[in-house]
Amino acid sequence: MQLKKNLIGPNGSGLSDWKFSSSSPSSHCSFSGVSCDEDSRVTSLNISSLPLHGTISPEIGLLTSLVNLTLSCNNLSGQLPEQISNLKSLKFLNMSNNQLSGKFPAIIAGGLPELEVLDFYNNNFTGSLPIEIVKLKKVKHVHLGGNFFSGQIPERYSEIQSLEYLGLNGNSLSGKIPGSLSRLSNLQELYLGYFNTYVGGIPPEFGFFSSLTRLDLGSCSLSGEVPATLGRLKQLDSLFLQFNRLSGQIPAELSDLINMKSLDLSNNELTGEIPEGFSNLKQLTLMNLFRNHFHGRIPPFIAELPNLEVLQLWENNFTFGLPENLGSNRKLKILDVTTNHLTGLIPPDLCVGGKLETFILMSNFFIGPIPEKLGECKSLTRVRLSKNYLNGTIPPGFFNLPLVDLLELSDNFFSGELPSKISGNTLGSLILSNNKISGKIPPAIGNLTNLQILSLQVNNFSGEIPPEIGDLKNLSKINISHNNINCEIPVTLALNPSIESIDFSGNNLSGAIPKEITSLEILSTLNLSRNQLSGQIPNEMRSMASLTTLDLSYNHLSGSIPFVGQFLVFNESSFVGNPDLCGPSLHVICNNSNLNPKQVLGRNRALNSAKVFILVSVITLILLSLIAFLITKYWKRRQNSKTWKLTLFQKLDFTVEDVLQCIKDENIIGKGGAGIVYHGSMPGNVDVAIKKLVGRSSGRNDLGFSAEIQTLGSIRHRYIVKLLGYVSNKENNLLLYEYMPNGSLGELLHGRKGSHFQWDLRYRVAVEAAKGLCYLHHDCSPLIIHRDVKSNNILLDSDFEAHVADFGLAKFLTDAGASECMSSIAGSYGYIAPVLDKWKQMKKKRYDDDDDERNDLTTLMPLTEYAYTLRVDEKSDVYSFGVVLLELITGKKPVGEFGDGVDIVRWVRKITSELSEPSDAEAVLAVVDHRLTEYPLTAVVNLFKVAMLCVEETSTERPTMREVVHMLTNPPSPRNLLSL
Repeated sequence: MQLKKNLIGPNGSGLSDWKFSSSSPSSHCSFSGVSCDEDSRVTSLNISSLPLHGTISPEIGLLTSLVNLTLSCNNLSGQLPEQISNLKSLKFLNMSNNQLSGKFPAIIAGGLPELEVLDFYNNNFTGSLPIEIVKLKKVKHVHLGGNFFSGQIPERYSEIQSLEYLGLNGNSLSGKIPGSLSRLSNLQELYLGYFNTYVGGIPPEFGFFSSLTRLDLGSCSLSGEVPATLGRLKQLDSLFLQFNRLSGQIPAELSDLINMKSLDLSNNELTGEIPEGFSNLKQLTLMNLFRNHFHGRIPPFIAELPNLEVLQLWENNFTFGLPENLGSNRKLKILDVTTNHLTGLIPPDLCVGGKLETFILMSNFFIGPIPEKLGECKSLTRVRLSKNYLNGTIPPGFFNLPLVDLLELSDNFFSGELPSKISGNTLGSLILSNNKISGKIPPAIGNLTNLQILSLQVNNFSGEIPPEIGDLKNLSKINISHNNINCEIPVTLALNPSIESIDFSGNNLSGAIPKEITSLEILSTLNLSRNQLSGQIPNEMRSMASLTTLDLSYNHLSGSIPFVGQFLVFNESSFVGNPDLCGPSLHVICNNSNLNPKQVLGRNRALNSAKVFILVSVITLILLSLIAFLITKYWKRRQNSKTWKLTLFQKLDFTVEDVLQCIKDENIIGKGGAGIVYHGSMPGNVDVAIKKLVGRSSGRNDLGFSAEIQTLGSIRHRYIVKLLGYVSNKENNLLLYEYMPNGSLGELLHGRKGSHFQWDLRYRVAVEAAKGLCYLHHDCSPLIIHRDVKSNNILLDSDFEAHVADFGLAKFLTDAGASECMSSIAGSYGYIAPVLDKWKQMKKKRYDDDDDERNDLTTLMPLTEYAYTLRVDEKSDVYSFGVVLLELITGKKPVGEFGDGVDIVRWVRKITSELSEPSDAEAVLAVVDHRLTEYPLTAVVNLFKVAMLCVEETSTERPTMREVVHMLTNPPSPRNLLSL
């Protein structure tokens, strides 16, 4: 019952059926997870996956008859009680997948003489690996992976002759891998990779294991060549060496591994060709050789391997074609040969067995049509054939496959028409851009009820946009630009509540812009340029707060351009090429010839009002001048105020003198690039933060003074720091803010108190900061971009409520909807989005330029999208906020902890890409801050998914801050979240 007290369930009380009855001494034997012997002594305690949190109490040591103690897959924390060493009959000890921490108790590691299974995988243990386990003479299974053990693997582990399974993967181990481990004659499975960083290569002695069936050394910084001695491991069925720095060729001796089922050598620096002797590997089901430097032909025998299911050879230098009979073994499931130099026809039998799921041939030189047989392959889930030289008509069956979620055939030479029958219920992305497809867009496109992305641009489509497009309730992006569409814009388009981006440019669309389109509440991009549209810009568009990119240029629109709301953001390029449009955006004054009768009447009224306004203004100006003269004369009499001026944005009872006396060293609470921050105590017990900026009070070199005044002086929001006022003279500017006693998020998270900053508070801060940024991006007119979002600029008040601060780099977004051109780089290193997707700028180039493009990309890797383009938009803030979310999840700083040139985003991507069984939950567990003692995994997964969306390499792929707030405040249910 004491154990029950410390093991807490999801609703506060766990193990509800553990109800002891004093009248029945053996009642505990009916508790769930409990088994007893004939004397009612507990022999097995197996409580897994409830989940439980809390700690394991020392009373566990009283169950001295225990043979099996299994508390796996819960959320238990704290240290392991040493009293477990009293359980001398224990054979099975499994506490994997918990949050146990501290050093592994030596007395437990060596004090259980009957122990056969020791499994503490995926906990938070630190320190050196326990050497004491060499005393366990009967232990067969040892799994200490997924912890934070450091140091070297003890040589003495080779003394545990009973071992059949050793898992040390996913720690922080270093040094050389001991070759002496090969003396473990009974060892069948060895896992040493993932996050460990060893010196040197694979010990050649590993070829002398006599019983080894599985060797996993993935992702642990191994260098050198693959030892030829590994060919002696006759029992080996799996060899995982991926994500290392191995070089040289594949040893021909590996052809002797006739029991091999899985071979993964991906992400290394291997060269040469696939050995001919691999034709002996008749049991092989998986061959991963991607991201190496292999060349030559893909050997014909690959197609004859009778059990091959997975063939991934992408990003190598293979030439010639695919084996003609590839797939004829009737078992092929995954084929990916992206980015090689392959040519020839697509083999017709790839899906002859009806099992092909992933079919990816991108960025090669394949020619000819797609075999019609593949259009009947009902097992397909992903088809990606872009950037080839394929032609002919797309097999109509592709549009009716029941499981396909991505059909990407762009950048080829496909022609003909789309089929009239379309019914792919699961299709989420249909990408056919940059081909020669003609005919009409079939009305049956409306049957794709789960479609999110429709890309048909740069083809020869004609006719109308089918009104059935309104049936696509999940559609977020539609691009039909640069075709020959000649119709009016269908009003049914307004029935798509999820749509964010519309591009119909470069067609022959006619008629007016339908006002119904203004009901699309999250539409951010609308491009209708280079058409034949006429009529006026609907007045209702002025209320589209989400619209950040608008292009109506080169049409036949007329009338005045609205100059309110988001239209204050759009400049001349959004409207140029419409001779009958007028307004400030085009620098064209509207006259009666531009306007309809109602507008003329309104304009005349406006002119009369303007005359009255001018007269009143002149009189007011004279009076103000007189008042100003008198006030100036008065202030000149006050000696102490000749140089300083106090401006307050709310009623506060303090003076310039009160502020100035706080500017002294003992009051300094922070220093930054823009100045020094002081803590000031004003009359009436009002605490303020005073930021002293050195520079002029206006102009280009005021170190953010003007930006702060422009932004914070005019906005008020719960989650944005309040600017109370400012004090200035010709030499100095003092900004007065509400005081935040708990400092910045960065200081708290990365300082000594970080371990006390637990999950509930972290998540709350994330939501509050997101709401503050959302207000800037979506509720201000014009919108405001912060340009320096980082954890040090999120301040915490006395209740740890978050407030976005430091608007010294902020800008009103006044350029063309999408971005503002800046004259210099701003922001903080580690928070600015990198340029990593130069391919999208070059999508119309063919592969003969790709080598040069890849070299160019390498030189651009350290740059940021901001530094590269000197343009910034609200998606730049979104990327920075994503970095803050990753800080909250991992507890790490954005830079400085991962080696030269690596920031937190690249580190997270590297870590998660190296997981042997990738999932969102596993990714989170691999990077989550070990200082978090308790957290709901589903909530962390949700925050992690949002963070990774925010730091997408391409800015258009990032969500808006409104979407971020929605995702954070409306998380998926735990079941849906963990099944993704």
